[in-house]
Amino acid sequence: MLPAVSRIKYRLGRLLVPDVARPAVPTPRGLAPGTLVFRCNICGTQCSTLVANLEREKSHCSTCDSSMRYRAVMHHLSMELFGRSLCVEDFPDEARELKGMGMSDSEKYASRLSRKFRYTNTFYHQEPKFDVQNPPNDLDGRFNFVISSDVFEHVAPPVEQAFKNLHDIFASGGILIFTVPFGIEGETIEHFPDLYDYRIEKKADEYTLRNCTKDGRIQEFHDLCFHGGPGSTLEMRLFSESDICKHLADAGFSSIRVHREPAFEWGIYWNAPWSVPVTARA
Repeated sequence: MLPAVSRIKYRLGRLLVPDVARPAVPTPRGLAPGTLVFRCNICGTQCSTLVANLEREKSHCSTCDSSMRYRAVMHHLSMELFGRSLCVEDFPDEARELKGMGMSDSEKYASRLSRKFRYTNTFYHQEPKFDVQNPPNDLDGRFNFVISSDVFEHVAPPVEQAFKNLHDIFASGGILIFTVPFGIEGETIEHFPDLYDYRIEKKADEYTLRNCTKDGRIQEFHDLCFHGGPGSTLEMRLFSESDICKHLADAGFSSIRVHREPAFEWGIYWNAPWSVPVTARA
């Protein structure tokens, strides 16, 4: 059997248009060297893009506008639930027996999942609501899978409690598909470690976070980082990889895996080792 690196190079070589000297007559597909041809596992469209363009948040599908993060979430959901990677439209009929929840999932795949599973997409600010820091008791032990994609970097501290609350809503053996931006070295950077009673104010063109700590100290923070545009969703922290794994383990999750492996057939190839998907079992 070929070593792992050789197998990856072999698979990549089969999917890429060869970067070699070409005759004057264009190739039948007319694709540039370094182009990856793949199928979008969300909508089923055949796509192509330069490997250099495969970035986490960049859109690559001309039909559903899927990013590599969204396709990776669907890939790992399929692998964990069915043992093989399928396009969403090819998920088996027995998927209808599985209960799942999304935490502010993208509509690019949420509506498709609702047709395949007993799945509910939830939100923090609108119905159906789910606050992972204060979840309702009637959700305990309910779900076979939960997708939390780029949510926990916005959860107010203490984030340890949020991980424990998340674990509680799973049925035994349930699957977590988890993504956040994270670094591969050091510790998690908490932007507001003493956050307690706070509000965000806009003064002129600048947003300021004003916090009263538990012991009564007043703090002000400037240069806030918002995801989705100024004033939208505030970044509370930048995780480290080791802390994510520790939080998950401390909350009761097992089989924790950080996924850097490619899935070329779905247009998934991580050019950097950080902020990749994580899976775990409850």
